[in-house]
Amino acid sequence: MSMLTITLPWPPRSLSPNSRHGHWATLARAKRSYRAACARSARLQGVGATHAEQIALSLVFVPPDRRARDLDNCIASMKSGLDGLADVICVDDSRWTLTAMLDREQIGGFVRVEVSPWPV
Repeated sequence: MSMLTITLPWPPRSLSPNSRHGHWATLARAKRSYRAACARSARLQGVGATHAEQIALSLVFVPPDRRARDLDNCIASMKSGLDGLADVICVDDSRWTLTAMLDREQIGGFVRVEVSPWPV
């Protein structure tokens, strides 16, 4: 497996830990929808099952606007999206090493994910 670069959609506001979710079913629907959207996006970019035992993921959050954001909330908001990616690459997320950064220079509303085998 060589390194893959994938662009995933920005997580919806409802998945932020700071969000006031309302009813649990509303949150469950948002999680299911985002998981499916990330899996679909990865498949459309040609991603499929990998043969790696472990992988390293590097996340770069490119926010949709210039509002202040916390990196830890961005990571938490991505949980269901990363589960969707795990579904596609067939490597359980317990076998991942994760790094993340927030790009404060660009505006775009997406998450760039680099996937590579671990250890290299």
